[in-house]
This record gives sequence, structure tokens and C-alpha cells, in this order.
Amino acid sequence: MPISFYSTQGEHGCFSNFSQHGFELDGVYWATSEHYFQAQKFVGTPHVEAIRAAQTPKQAATMGRERTRPLRPDWEQVKNEVMRRAVLRKFETHPDIQAVLLATGDEEIIENTPNDYYWGCGAKGTGKNMLGKILMEVRTILRTRAPKTEGKQG
Repeated sequence: MPISFYSTQGEHGCFSNFSQHGFELDGVYWATSEHYFQAQKFVGTPHVEAIRAAQTPKQAATMGRERTRPLRPDWEQVKNEVMRRAVLRKFETHPDIQAVLLATGDEEIIENTPNDYYWGCGAKGTGKNMLGKILMEVRTILRTRAPKTEGKQG
């Protein structure tokens, strides 16, 4: 049975980019993966620091979507990798939520957002669900790194 999430509430709320699980990446601290993701749209400009300093992930998202800011020209090519880096670092940094992700086994993970057909499944369920796919990729990466305790002779 697929695992759906949308908000930061509930058992799988930590899958949301708005969840309060900060991490260090690129030499600085990010309050949420949303802060990191939105700021990367403006690499090499003062907008990065402005978004990093946003009070909430919602504020960071709003700032990142403002088209008055100069979006990096390669954004469409790099956005999935940017998201993958942020999500991986978030789950590497926090063992408690890493355990939640690993506990999903091989179930499909779906960002059940009605208004996003790229990162989520969209209102009709026909979206690309890229955030869900990245979460499943990160789950596989973390699983391969997990210490193997079964069958060890002591």
C-alpha cells in the first residue's frame, strides 16, 4: 500500500520539505530542506542568504517562487539533483527520521499534493511525484549504507 504524505503532520510528516529537520550543506546550516532547495535557484547571488535566513519554510518557498529574482539559467537541468542532495543530507543528519524512512520498506512514497504535478501527484494523481521518487532513491542509498548486523559472528 503506497505511503502518502503532504503536511508535516502525522507519522510521515518528516518527509515534507517543510519539516523542521535542519542540516549543514555547502558549509552552512539550513533550517529545512525547503530553505536549501529554494535558495539554490539563485546560486552566486545575495538571494541565497536572504532565503536561507527566512523565518519559516513557507516564507522560503514564497521567496524562491518570486520571479522578480534572477533564476539560474540551468535550474530545470539541476533541480532534481539539488532536491536529492537536500533530502539525502536531511535524512543522513537525523537518525530518528532515517528510521522512519527505512521502515517504509519497499512501499511507494507519494507526495499527495493537489496543486503540484511535478514534485507531487497532483489533484488527479497523474503527477510525476518527483519528491516521492527522490525519497525512495534516498531510502535505497541509506539502506545500502546501513550497518549489517545479521549473521555476524562475535
